[in-house]
Amino acid sequence: MSAPFDILTRIAERGPTLRLAEQKVAQVILQDLAGAAATSINELARQAGVSEASVTRFAKAIGCRDVRDLKLRLAQATAVGQRFLQAEVARAAEPSPVTLADSIHADILDSLEVNRKLIDPDHMARAARLLLEARMVYAFGMGGGSSFMADEARYRLARLGRPVASYQDALLQKMVAATLHKDDVVLAFSATGNVPEMLASCDIAREYGAKLVAVTALGSPLAARADVLLPVRTLETDFIFKPSASRYAMLLVMDVLATQLALLQQDQSQDNLRRLKYVLDAHRGTAGPGATDSRQPLGD
Repeated sequence: MSAPFDILTRIAERGPTLRLAEQKVAQVILQDLAGAAATSINELARQAGVSEASVTRFAKAIGCRDVRDLKLRLAQATAVGQRFLQAEVARAAEPSPVTLADSIHADILDSLEVNRKLIDPDHMARAARLLLEARMVYAFGMGGGSSFMADEARYRLARLGRPVASYQDALLQKMVAATLHKDDVVLAFSATGNVPEMLASCDIAREYGAKLVAVTALGSPLAARADVLLPVRTLETDFIFKPSASRYAMLLVMDVLATQLALLQQDQSQDNLRRLKYVLDAHRGTAGPGATDSRQPLGD
């Protein structure tokens, strides 16, 4: 075996740059590390819905000599113990959370921790640059958390002076997509990346030259269409009554993206935020002689 490296970190770092078929292999491996280490190449290919050649290419893309080397490294990663790989296993050995709030809070932290490792600085910088240079940014989302995230993107980008609009209705998305040009950017949110209406809208936008930044799952159809992929991974539990923690994963990506954008235009961002603070202080009645910086949020 060649020089040692942390294969889980390597997969997380290189995942967004892989071909679609290789992303599907990564997704299968991350879902069941021990199973992937023990299974044959043809079974791994079958589970991912790709060819055996794609599994081999995946192995080499993340720095392994071949599939055998890949499986050895996966086995080594598994050997550290499931309590270090799966948060639910670690928590099973501990007393149950005292309250429902503790349980939901723990799931949110798990989602944030896993998705922090998927954030690639180069991809984030490319996405921010596209938003900075866009004539107009169109945030698309459908359903639950993704629909909320489209509006969240509008709130975040408007503060920085970027021209932005958000759309959740399938037919209106298509209509808007048909009006786009090569200087426009679609910022699409989808936890699964497999919503037919969303895919159709993004296809139309790309047909007319718009760029696509996708916040979505590795290996998904939406990921395959993206000019820049900002991957998220959902961690759904068997407790069906609570909202999905994937919202927090997408929020993390959006906050990093908005901050990266602000830093690309620091002088303009600083002045825009100063103006917001001035107007909001006046609105709240906290401006005027003798007023101090209340450090209230730039919103409400």
